[in-house]
Amino acid sequence: MTKISSEKELPLKQSGVRWLWLAALVFIVDIATKLVVMNTMEYGWPNRIELLPFFNLLYVHNYGAAFSFLSDAGGWQRWLFTAIALGVCSMLIYWMRKAPATHKMANVAYALIIGGALGNLFDRIYHGFVVDFLDFYVGTYHWPAFNLADTAICIGAGLIIIEGFLSDKKKQPVKH
Repeated sequence: MTKISSEKELPLKQSGVRWLWLAALVFIVDIATKLVVMNTMEYGWPNRIELLPFFNLLYVHNYGAAFSFLSDAGGWQRWLFTAIALGVCSMLIYWMRKAPATHKMANVAYALIIGGALGNLFDRIYHGFVVDFLDFYVGTYHWPAFNLADTAICIGAGLIIIEGFLSDKKKQPVKH
């Protein structure tokens, strides 16, 4: 992982918070696509739109987290996932504030996660559920439906992993 400077405070323009525009863009695009789905599609499986032999648009509600985890827990999970999203976003913004803007991969990863987390957080608070609509499948096996916020979160997490491997390579001494 990129070493985060703790020595002195960076000016905002030089810190990773410059990348928060990307989080805002992810949030706006995510909410816009969910509004289009909610306003143009009928809810549920019988109303799916088959686009490709492996992909449907399918408007569903997710009351839980990833893969509908805790979706039938009675409602308290909504506030647990809200608290987790707020905590993660706060931590990532703090890291962005400490990181130079030039640490592009880490800051882009953090911004993608923040934008996605806020998109799903908005759904949880406003609707009481998350709107999912992307349905990928192979044969009769369907991956759990997801949305653009989930996609941004996964891409951000993947970038953090890749960045971790890349920075570890830089730290290793060259063998002769």
